[in-house]
Amino acid sequence: MELSRSEQKRRVKQLEELAEELAALPAAVLNELPAGEELRSQLKEAAGLKHDGARKRLIKHITKLLREEDSPEPLYQFLAGRKGNALLRKKRQHELEHLRDALIDEAIAAQQLARERQEDFSERWRSQTAAEIAAALPGTDPSELSRLAFFFAVSRNPRHSRELFRLLRAAQEQHDRNSPATP
Repeated sequence: MELSRSEQKRRVKQLEELAEELAALPAAVLNELPAGEELRSQLKEAAGLKHDGARKRLIKHITKLLREEDSPEPLYQFLAGRKGNALLRKKRQHELEHLRDALIDEAIAAQQLARERQEDFSERWRSQTAAEIAAALPGTDPSELSRLAFFFAVSRNPRHSRELFRLLRAAQEQHDRNSPATP
């Protein structure tokens, strides 16, 4: 799944929020941060800045450093252990919303293609996105995901979109419970 520009901007905004939260940590806690020395020193410098403009520029630079990291997940885990996991929950919710929207978009496109070809579009249609989601979240039924996306594409009833999101969230929670906790 390729990310839209809007989704890319949302993810950068999430990293910017992460940078803000990390910069608010005390210097002693930043020494324990699972990150490179450059990132730690930039965060310490941001904590000491009082001028809003300079601080914002430095936060933007820190966000760029975070984008270059392999995965910011250890930083989210570290922050969750220190301050609670509200930021991590928010990030995961946005990821699930992206998956739901990608699945719905695929169903709508498949429905339009079937209409152009004068073919039947049924709830048993095959979804590549549903298969990718099932691979990422074991225990998820791709046929159920496809079925709910089909119902939304046909009716545009938001109830099906909400049900799809609930199904994805439940699968994510089950996956988190079955996964070993990361330090």
